[in-house]
Amino acid sequence: MAHPKRKILRTRRDKRRTHDKAVAHNIATCPTTGQPHLFHRAHWHEGKLYYKGKVLMEKEVAI
Repeated sequence: MAHPKRKILRTRRDKRRTHDKAVAHNIATCPTTGQPHLFHRAHWHEGKLYYKGKVLMEKEVAI
């Protein structure tokens, strides 16, 4: 079996292992609609696209 030439330090080993943990994303609440959404993301509510509490666009209704 292969052996490492040098010892891997505990700090280096642990730094590599820190990325394995999954973290839940923070959730913001829209000041206009009160809907939960991810930070820095636009979200749809009742046919309108909101970002930072302002309407960006509306969905067109097909006749």
